[in-house]
Amino acid sequence: MIIADIRTTALRAPWVDPPRFAHGYDLPREILLIEIETRSGVVGLGYLQPLGGGLATLQACIREMIAPRILGRDATAVEAIWDDLWKATATMGRAGITVMAQSAVDIALWDALGKHAGLPLYRLWGGAARDVQAYGSGCWRGLGGDGMVEKARRYADAGFRAIKMQAGHMWSLNQDVAHVRQMRDALGDEVDIMIDINCGWTADTAIPMGRRFEEHGVYWMEEPVRPDDFAGYFRIADALDLRVVGGENHFGRHDLRPFFENPKIPILQPDPMRGGFTELRRIAAVADTWGMLIAPHCFDELMGHLMCAIPNPHMLEYMGWLEDLLVDPVTVRDGTMRPPDRPGHGLAFRPEAVREFAVAS
Repeated sequence: MIIADIRTTALRAPWVDPPRFAHGYDLPREILLIEIETRSGVVGLGYLQPLGGGLATLQACIREMIAPRILGRDATAVEAIWDDLWKATATMGRAGITVMAQSAVDIALWDALGKHAGLPLYRLWGGAARDVQAYGSGCWRGLGGDGMVEKARRYADAGFRAIKMQAGHMWSLNQDVAHVRQMRDALGDEVDIMIDINCGWTADTAIPMGRRFEEHGVYWMEEPVRPDDFAGYFRIADALDLRVVGGENHFGRHDLRPFFENPKIPILQPDPMRGGFTELRRIAAVADTWGMLIAPHCFDELMGHLMCAIPNPHMLEYMGWLEDLLVDPVTVRDGTMRPPDRPGHGLAFRPEAVREFAVAS
């Protein structure tokens, strides 16, 4: 299991269902693949899906700062490699590109170890198969009220019992409330509604808006303020009855420390691009100490393994962003998902899609 080769491939593919974060968003779907091959021929796959560019920068970081430190090492030393990379890049990292590059490596190494052991990751980590609830995401603000409702109805018809819509950034405050009212009227009381603000407000806006959302039985308000405004998060949580959640834009448990020291956020949403499997498992363990649940950000096809192996799983965020590119996509039935029993994370990209959408280095 000695690491013999590291290969990256950047993909740029058209969206099947383009996100409508706002009017004018037209970036292509970008994915960075990393393959780590051992001397015995085991190949682990990791990948990232950045939404704001940076593919070439991520490739350069892996080539210059990551690969030289792990070539020739034992691929089974996954957590030791994570710790070494974290320390080695500390003066230039602790967030951003270096952690994202390290995360792709971490996902690939765990995949390789699972394949070597002949076990799916959730079993390798000591978990057991279970159905994990998923919520339908991607009811984008850019679709407008009618468009958000139409997509949410498709989710509800498919058996999802929770959906997420967006507010902030684009519409007036009164229009945001009207969209929530429209959604509740369309879905009734049996479907939970979550609202993502995408860091668009200050606490002084989020508190009165949250009170208006509460009138419509909103389940959570996500990322109401920017990631580093912890005081704002706590002011909002203290003022409202609805759940205030976040974490997708925080880089690891160190970045989340204020949430642990002031456990007012009941659900954390760490992103595997910002720590990989190793760090998300550590986040989950610390969060469980404080009674917090984990509802990871995106990557539903990967995160089922994590959710079956931690003590505090809540819900997966279903996007289906990569299903057309995968050999055997993980399916969601009646709003639940179960991870595949194939060794490792069990995912592979279709070779013909990789050839078609590969970007020249």
